[in-house]
Amino acid sequence: MGKTRIDKWLWSVRIFKSRTKATDACKSGKVKINEKSIKASTEVLEGQLINVRKNGFGLQFKVIKLINKRVSATLAVDCYENLTSQEELNKFKDWFVGKAKAEIREKGLGRPTKKDRRNISEHKESYLWDHFDFDEEEDD
Repeated sequence: MGKTRIDKWLWSVRIFKSRTKATDACKSGKVKINEKSIKASTEVLEGQLINVRKNGFGLQFKVIKLINKRVSATLAVDCYENLTSQEELNKFKDWFVGKAKAEIREKGLGRPTKKDRRNISEHKESYLWDHFDFDEEEDD
């Protein structure tokens, strides 16, 4: 396989949960190839360095293999090399590990509806951005 769109590749190797999120990240300048902002339709080639700004963390990957269909996580790992700096990995571990508390739902309420889940997600996201310092430093 010669070329693949960057948004499709990011989704295929499970860096983003959906292709739409990968496309939106490209449009907002959070994805760069060789330090240059790109469009979602940009073709990615083997050996290129991809910088992704996701949830306040700076991730870096080297493309090892091109794929355009979503695969399992065990197969996806073979398609890229994670070059994310140890400092960023530690930043993620400091933020994530041990921060989550057990969620409790009152007895008899049953499973949350789709609307409930959306409200819970919005609440968690707003809490996250209000209580943690994510520096969005960008080099121009």
